[in-house]
Amino acid sequence: MLLSLAQWLQGLYPDLGFLRIFQYITFRAVMAAMTALLIGLAFGPWVIRRLTEMKIGQPIRAYGVQQHLAKSGTPTMGGVLVLIGIGVSTLLWFDWSNRFVWVVMLVTMGFGAIGWVDDWRKVVDKNPEGMASREKFLWQSLIGLFAAIYLAFSVSETSFLGVVQLFIRWVSSGFSTELPPKADLLIPFFKTISMPLGVWGFVALSYFVIVGTSNAVNFTDGLDGLAIMPVVMVGSALGLFAYLTGSSVFSKYLLLPYIPGAGELLIFCAAMAGAGLAFLWFNAHPAQVFMGDVGALALGGGLGTLAVITRQEIVLGIMGGIFVAEVLSVMLQVSWFKFTKKKFGEGRRIFKMAPLHHHFEKSGWNETQVVIRFWIITMLLCLIGLASLKLR
Repeated sequence: MLLSLAQWLQGLYPDLGFLRIFQYITFRAVMAAMTALLIGLAFGPWVIRRLTEMKIGQPIRAYGVQQHLAKSGTPTMGGVLVLIGIGVSTLLWFDWSNRFVWVVMLVTMGFGAIGWVDDWRKVVDKNPEGMASREKFLWQSLIGLFAAIYLAFSVSETSFLGVVQLFIRWVSSGFSTELPPKADLLIPFFKTISMPLGVWGFVALSYFVIVGTSNAVNFTDGLDGLAIMPVVMVGSALGLFAYLTGSSVFSKYLLLPYIPGAGELLIFCAAMAGAGLAFLWFNAHPAQVFMGDVGALALGGGLGTLAVITRQEIVLGIMGGIFVAEVLSVMLQVSWFKFTKKKFGEGRRIFKMAPLHHHFEKSGWNETQVVIRFWIITMLLCLIGLASLKLR
């Protein structure tokens, strides 16, 4: 919005040449991060008070880690603070004509709405199940499929008209038209190796990445500050990939697909980082507020969509290794328990408790050790992901 305002004022008053600074993505990214950070710090206490007054407190499972019982009643659904910071800051600083930012915003806020309903039913309606798993998965799938189908054609074209024409051509060809090479699955650390996906493959992979990342971040959000800092780090790294992918010069030099308009996603990533750091101010141990599904599902969906647009799905898996480990630990634990119960009549466990962070707590690590060490691992994995830009 401010970019359009600056361009309008400069058209009326040519002497206001300093307004050209608004055309630089890097400047607007810095301002977006600062805006989101200040919004979070300013409104955080008010949001926490309102959640407390509404008695939106986090229920703690009695069979979980015993040290967490003291957290019972801590306000949850604090993810709304993150979403407010991201939404307001992004709308202020990004180019409203950019279709990619709108898609990421739609997915993020859509998944946030799903999380809001789930949290509300749990803590306000006192329904321990919250939103039924099938219902939640249905809404996640609808949003994820919509984004995946649109991005299959949007990544391949430079304008909305081109997207429509490519879609019509695909339908008229009997759903057999191939996508340009820029829509291929990139294999990191190799110069020329990529995997053609086609429309159906692109949609399937994108859907899996968006919905899978959303749920993976949700599983990770179990300790004070555990999920939000990896989200900030991975989101910031994806912002760099977006900036480079959207530059014809840098993308050619680094052998990345050139996707016009992708650079504007740096604004969203910067807003995510600023809003995330503001939330961490209140979520650091001992937490004054929890994120809840409203924040975790939204941020995970946003990260997955960013990775799809920048064609860095595998790199997201590397940088978000903590998220991957957390969701895999749950899948393995549940699958092994069911298998052994059917085979031996008694369910057995691989981990002392899932998700993975609880296993380490049960192994003797205190909460702060788990969180800080997972942060360090994420930082290392992000550096490995960024190294793929040159190590090929």
